Amino acid sequence: MQGTRNHVVAERLTLTIDEAARALGIGRNSAFAAAHRGEIPIIKIGRRLLVPKVAFEKMLAEVTSGANEQADETRPPEQLK
Repeated sequence: MQGTRNHVVAERLTLTIDEAARALGIGRNSAFAAAHRGEIPIIKIGRRLLVPKVAFEKMLAEVTSGANEQADETRPPEQLK
């Protein structure tokens, strides 16, 4: 019976460092360096470094919201309305 077997996750929950690098528009070596500095969230399984998609997307959301707040601080008050 097929219904009694565990379901295979249809969508991967992680990215490779190479995939994260492409998504960020940076090189592979830069992505590995950023991961080791803690700038890209990673989990280590054996020798593999994987980037959890949820943590990666959260990181990007925090960075972009911070950038928007900084841009708002430099605008004159009349442009914020």
